[in-house]
Amino acid sequence: MSSFAFVLVFAAAITHAAWNVIAHGSSRSGVPFLWAGSLCSTAIWAAAVPVTGGIGTTDVGGFLAGIGVSALIHVGYMLVLQRGYTSGDLSTVYATARGVGPLLSVVVAIAVLGERPSPLSLVGIALIIAGVVGAGLIGRRGRGTTGKRVDPALVFGVLTGVAIAAYTLWDTAAVRTWGISPVAFMVGCTFLETLLFTAILGRRLPSVVPVVREQWRTLVAFGILSPLAYILVLTAVAIAPLALVAPLREVSVVIVSLYGVVVLRESSPALRLGVSVVVVGGIALIAS
Repeated sequence: MSSFAFVLVFAAAITHAAWNVIAHGSSRSGVPFLWAGSLCSTAIWAAAVPVTGGIGTTDVGGFLAGIGVSALIHVGYMLVLQRGYTSGDLSTVYATARGVGPLLSVVVAIAVLGERPSPLSLVGIALIIAGVVGAGLIGRRGRGTTGKRVDPALVFGVLTGVAIAAYTLWDTAAVRTWGISPVAFMVGCTFLETLLFTAILGRRLPSVVPVVREQWRTLVAFGILSPLAYILVLTAVAIAPLALVAPLREVSVVIVSLYGVVVLRESSPALRLGVSVVVVGGIALIAS
């Protein structure tokens, strides 16, 4: 992987961790927050489209197909992620999702897309996925989970991971196949997401007013960081193999684990930091 691609993915990981911390804090605001966040994202980033190559393609049909499917997947992703954040620890949901997502993405990238990472990169990928999944399993008994009951945080974490793999694979194919500009792609997606969340809210649409009034600063931060994280990833997959980009961006798990330990006082801090070290080791192998 080139140094430029590595920097893009690393920056995306930091940005992704930041907006997930924001989303966790606002998870109880439900769909009204997601509606306002999508609208804010569209309004903020639309101004950047003309100076970042427009839509990047003359294939309007391809562009519409790309953002249409992606928006549907992203809405599902946001809904299950938010549900997960109301069901369990931040680091459990986040780490489980970030482990399942790249695992599926790597398998498809190798088996279907024909990508061939080096043996050292494969070891790094395995370490990252093992560390991320381990972080997702830490502390589940501490919340009173028994062997007869599946932890809902893990269930929604896995569902989120499946959604991550789905949109990662689709979006990568769309950007590469139709040559769509990452910024235009993201703006198109967030615009359609706003329409979908509007349909979901229906007559409850006025409920967004108090959310906007009370959390407008959070919404602005979310509107900047959430699209930025994925724009950086889409830019990276245009110049680097998906099988490397997908797991490398999971350095964000280390950041979220540290936040969970230091700020939220989540259980088993030593174990959480230990699996974070495993993730860092995997990252070092991929970057070598």
